[in-house]
Amino acid sequence: MMKLTKKSASFILLSVLLTMALTGCQSTDAKSPATGQNSAEQNTSNGQSKGEGTSDSTKSDSESTEGESSEVVKEGSVQKEGNVVLKELAFVYNNQTIAISDTVNEEQMEQKLGKPDKMKSHTYTAGDGTNMDNLIGFTEKVYTYPGLEIKTISVPEGKQDSIFNIKITDPKYTTVRNIKAGDSLDTLKKAYPEGKLVGNGAPDEEDDFRYEPSNYVDVMSFHIKDAKVESIQIFSLLD
Repeated sequence: MMKLTKKSASFILLSVLLTMALTGCQSTDAKSPATGQNSAEQNTSNGQSKGEGTSDSTKSDSESTEGESSEVVKEGSVQKEGNVVLKELAFVYNNQTIAISDTVNEEQMEQKLGKPDKMKSHTYTAGDGTNMDNLIGFTEKVYTYPGLEIKTISVPEGKQDSIFNIKITDPKYTTVRNIKAGDSLDTLKKAYPEGKLVGNGAPDEEDDFRYEPSNYVDVMSFHIKDAKVESIQIFSLLD
């Protein structure tokens, strides 16, 4: 009887232990999915946070690049060098250089050269008899000084006058290479080796020595007589 009781007690104890063990396993299994879900939710939340941070960073870089590309150099803000070729087509008087294509008005002309002996103005029209249809609406002015004549032209709509023709016969007006009326043909050739005589160039005949530095539109022409420079003409052909 006593042995049976011990066996029964042992069996009951073993049953209790098994029951506790099974209960513990069920508790662990029940908690595992929740733990996994919480972990997944946390990872998702962290991922979203990182994603949002990356998106903001990309947007910031894009906006920065766009801001830099919009900062461009405006047209006309970069200074350009002067037209050296046209400055060759000029004369010097009282340490001032006056060139083809310089813009001047009547007051500026008087400041540079003094009051002209004569000044006339003409605006081209369809019926003025000049047959210069390409200049209709343009105004030409002629300033006459002793030994010097300067012509200017202004485009319509009141823009400033531009020098297009200069004729020199007085030696006090020299070219930028220091050639003047009365200089010898040999002196002229040395100063302008790029130029050439248009005709035969016989020293006892008249001829023209032309200096055309660029485009055959802007020209300096020296009229030669008796192997000397009789006059100098600087001009631009009008379209």
